[in-house]
Amino acid sequence: MDIELSIVIPTYNEEENVELCYQEIKAALKSLGSNYEMIFVDDGSTDLTFKKLSDLSKNDEKLKVVKLRKNFGQSAALRAGLDYATGKTVITMDADLQNDPRDIPKFLEKLKKEDLDVVCGWRFDRKDPLSKKLFSKFANRLRKRFTGETIHDSGCTLRAYVKESTEDLELYGELHRYIPAMLSWKGYRIGEIKTNHRERKYGKTKYNWKRIIKGFLDLLVVTFWQKYSMRPIHIFGSMGIILILFGGIVSIYLVILRLLYETGIDRPLFTVSVMSLVIGIQFFTIGILADILIKIYYGQNGRKNYLVERIIG
Repeated sequence: MDIELSIVIPTYNEEENVELCYQEIKAALKSLGSNYEMIFVDDGSTDLTFKKLSDLSKNDEKLKVVKLRKNFGQSAALRAGLDYATGKTVITMDADLQNDPRDIPKFLEKLKKEDLDVVCGWRFDRKDPLSKKLFSKFANRLRKRFTGETIHDSGCTLRAYVKESTEDLELYGELHRYIPAMLSWKGYRIGEIKTNHRERKYGKTKYNWKRIIKGFLDLLVVTFWQKYSMRPIHIFGSMGIILILFGGIVSIYLVILRLLYETGIDRPLFTVSVMSLVIGIQFFTIGILADILIKIYYGQNGRKNYLVERIIG
């Protein structure tokens, strides 16, 4: 029988939570009557997380445990879980018990009822420390400004996906936060739903200032990829042309002053104009090279610069 639903749970040092998380998910899915699978991805845990999951899997053929060789990060663990998921619909969530598995039926209902490709969770009443909520609020506003995507809470892992939408996602660094933005750019229909967020009872949060910095850098990458991935020459070439024009005009101006008024050109402005010309040419060259690399990227492995939703006839 085909798997209808896959639950993917990235896990790192959650020995006190994984068994409770497993039991709660199992109880939430009992009423659905769907043929499902649970996939816990152990992201190189150093505690008893993997042992507890292994023991659970011995008595449940629907539970799959994927152990990574070391801690690769949440995005990589999420990508691994999506790779091993076989269900037509995929639910992702955290293992720290802050996401409530009882929300899963609501996600599936909204996904089907509104003919969406992705449904994102919105932790509208977060049970986190004030500092974490403030950072998250700032990050969400920054993301909206850069990407134009309007989801309220991009940091919520609890989401429902049509399997097709997850197949071409490249996840690394902190890119899991920008999945809605990346899928929106690809043309997938995205909705959101308010979720029941709970306080963390056991274990320690993995959120820290390093992830904030990495997340911001990844936001810049996502923004660039959204706007210029098809033709990077448009941004690098534009910057190059502006610098070349500036440098050229200033240089000509200084040469005219030298010829007509015998003014010396050995001045800082002349140095600036020459540097502008050199940097402008470099930007233009980078744009051409980036365009060539994009052609190689889309040319390998049969990648396309478009996605087909359906074909009739």
